[in-house]
Amino acid sequence: MTEQTNDRVRALAAAAAPEGADRRVMVCPVCGYENLQGDDQCANCGSDLRTSDIPVASSPFERLLVDVPLRAIETRRPFVVSHDATVADVLEQMRMHETADVLVLQGDRLVGIFTERDALLKLAGTAGAGRDLARLPISEVMTPDPVVLRAEDSVAVAVQKMAVGGFRHIPLVDEGRPIGIVSATDIFRHILRLEA
Repeated sequence: MTEQTNDRVRALAAAAAPEGADRRVMVCPVCGYENLQGDDQCANCGSDLRTSDIPVASSPFERLLVDVPLRAIETRRPFVVSHDATVADVLEQMRMHETADVLVLQGDRLVGIFTERDALLKLAGTAGAGRDLARLPISEVMTPDPVVLRAEDSVAVAVQKMAVGGFRHIPLVDEGRPIGIVSATDIFRHILRLEA
């Protein structure tokens, strides 16, 4: 039997919470024990929980998502700007190139992403009132250190990161250098090809 620490008591309370309440537990795939979300090891049986959230295929269709690396699907080249570019210039370039996102680089390294959502949340209305967009560097309104994907990551990993983070665009990188953008549209297009 496992000693009931404060964390265990919280996990048990979360498990007993009413329907719809916040239940931040991770069920051990070996013994079924409800551990706190983020635990590396099951408090009941000691099993490794660090890889328990990696997608595992349980059907032929899911296997096509889990086994297919992102390098095998069609993604678009990244649209990049320097970290010291002005917001006004970046917005104009986004409009001209009809893109919803830009990757922000310092040298050849990815340091951030700026999307239409960033423009709406950080520049529209009172949030942007009084700001001179012609002088404001993009680095002040970008999302720094964005979640990234690698070419060897599977389509299922991309779907999971998009779902968990609420992202529509995730940079594809190789050793910190952007090589593409994976969008929700790319993923849907791939899935539709699988079903055809």
